[in-house]
Amino acid sequence: MTDAPIAARRPTSRTHHGDTFEDPYEWLRDRDSAEVITHLDAENAFTDAATAHLAPLRERLFQEIKGRVQETDLSVPTRRGGWWYYSRTEEGAQYGIHCRTAAAPDDWTPPVLEPGVAVPGEVVLLDGNVEAEDHEFFSLGAFDTSDDATRLLWSTDFEGDELYTVHVRDLTTGETLPDEIPNTGSAFFTPDGSGVIYTTRDEAWRPDTLWLHRLGTDVADDVQLFHEPDEKFWLGAGITRSRRYLVIAVGSSITSEEYLVDLEGDLTAEPRIVWPRREGVEYSLEHAVVDGEDRLYILHNQDALDFELVSVPASDPQGERRVVLPHTPGRRLLGMDAFRDFGTVEYRSEGLERVALLDYASDALEDIAFDEPLYSAGVSGNPEWHSPFLRLGYGSFVTPGTVYELDLATRELVLRKQAVVLGGYSPADYGQERAWATASDGTRVPISLVWKRSFGEPGTSVRPVHLYGYGSYEHSIDPGFSVARLSELDRGVIFAVAHVRGGGEMGRQWYEDGKLLSKRNTFTDFVACAEHLVASGVTSPDRLVAEGGSAGGLLMGAVANLAPSSFAGILAAVPFVDALTTILDPSLPLTVIEWDEWGDPLHDADVYAYMKSYTPYENIRSGIEYPRILAVTSLNDSRVAYVEPAKWVAALREAGASDVLLKCEMVAGHGGVSGRYNSWRERAFELAWILDVLGLAE
Repeated sequence: MTDAPIAARRPTSRTHHGDTFEDPYEWLRDRDSAEVITHLDAENAFTDAATAHLAPLRERLFQEIKGRVQETDLSVPTRRGGWWYYSRTEEGAQYGIHCRTAAAPDDWTPPVLEPGVAVPGEVVLLDGNVEAEDHEFFSLGAFDTSDDATRLLWSTDFEGDELYTVHVRDLTTGETLPDEIPNTGSAFFTPDGSGVIYTTRDEAWRPDTLWLHRLGTDVADDVQLFHEPDEKFWLGAGITRSRRYLVIAVGSSITSEEYLVDLEGDLTAEPRIVWPRREGVEYSLEHAVVDGEDRLYILHNQDALDFELVSVPASDPQGERRVVLPHTPGRRLLGMDAFRDFGTVEYRSEGLERVALLDYASDALEDIAFDEPLYSAGVSGNPEWHSPFLRLGYGSFVTPGTVYELDLATRELVLRKQAVVLGGYSPADYGQERAWATASDGTRVPISLVWKRSFGEPGTSVRPVHLYGYGSYEHSIDPGFSVARLSELDRGVIFAVAHVRGGGEMGRQWYEDGKLLSKRNTFTDFVACAEHLVASGVTSPDRLVAEGGSAGGLLMGAVANLAPSSFAGILAAVPFVDALTTILDPSLPLTVIEWDEWGDPLHDADVYAYMKSYTPYENIRSGIEYPRILAVTSLNDSRVAYVEPAKWVAALREAGASDVLLKCEMVAGHGGVSGRYNSWRERAFELAWILDVLGLAE
């Protein structure tokens, strides 16, 4: 095998707050440099050579994944207006096909569609495979139909940089209209279908401006509806389920501000502010009509760490607030959806998602019960203001993705569809449970475990473990099913999730205790989880592989430095491992927005010193034995630039790390390659590496 690529050292220095850091590999940031591309190509060639022996295993894993998936399949149709909308996949095709069929009046029971059987009256709206022709990468962004169902809007990205081009089609004639809007973010129709509302980004990739395009006019004449000048705030917009208001939302990680435009009036009228922004106060709203009055239900955290729900008059949102659900410590309110006759509330308690119905008259909550100890559930796919059914998504580590509908008259949960797992899968063959580690400060940290029962219960023998972690942005890693994961479980691997601080699993305080100047808790919690699994006899360090992506990749880099001997291998996907360099540069995409999450090291010496103490790239240590490391990234990633893992890998090799690989997709974005077969092959590559580290490569 050839030697690993060695990046040239070309030191540059930066000085902040009296501290100078010499960076030998910053030159790798120039993605337009032929030398940089040559280096990345060399890294890929070295990784290919180093993993060539795993090619047969990769192919087996790919075939296992493919063999468990019902390749020709259909989603559960969703009613909107007079149509049932659904998507389907076909064997051998990379992308979904989006369709609709006419709905009978007053028929709210979705038609049962059979894979491979033609759907009567089917209209193909968009075939992703046709859109992707002649492109190595394809991502579908916006997808919307006008309220009168005569027009289709969709947007496409062929680079992976998340800049989309909007297209519009007349569904009565099949003609694609000349209206084409480039470099957009989100996009949707105006209620009358005569225009498109869309966002654009500034040079730092921040969504900052909302526009109105009237179909048939020049894009250059589009009307600016709103602009957010503050670099710490992003912009989003949408229309309430009632179709009464356009909601314009601006927000940072810790502060929200929302505006209303009454759609019964002039769409270009000046938006009306709901609550003026106040540092540290987040809120979101829903519109409901209660006893004939327009009301706004607002979920907020003003003097309410885990949020409370209030109701205010839509005509005077800054007037008297009526408390609907008071703040209850430990009950983290996540979201509220308003329908004509009732609301729904999603909240988190004891580490699990809950869904409840909200009675407008009494403010009473009625929980929807599920019978597994670990699960994920949420309101999903309910575009209509009024329906006799409430659709829910459900799943667990052992239960494949499931669609239920709650019959609102009988309160019966009706199973509409459960993902088919081919090959004789039985949930009873697998177990799931929650364990608890103790962090260095005494905090109990939950760990979720899933395993195949035939290999024995966790702790009865030392087993290979794949430990996953994230721990940022209050994002929770909830129980979810994975077809690809079965290939690990069926080989005796226990899959575990460390629910470390910085995530949202245990409420808002859990997040607060893992960000800013408490960020180290995220890393030490993960190490504590690994140590607990070893101490309880579940695994041993030489049989433990860790994985994390994006901010979870920062976690991987940090624990590699903190506790290298605790892991046999570390898989870091699109890893944020050069965090300080990125957060110091406000010209880089999304940096200023991120200051609320990590702190502002550019202007705060304490934040600078704290971040420098943990950022992976700047804390690589010579003279220690690092575990095997695989870093995967994408050249066109607009969130975590490829240069971060490229520099990290170069520095690890310089420090003496002996088994470090970099795999860079040259046509992809933050989410990796596009197309389901490509994604399966990518995951098969990663799983083969994990199994090899665990001594299970066949």
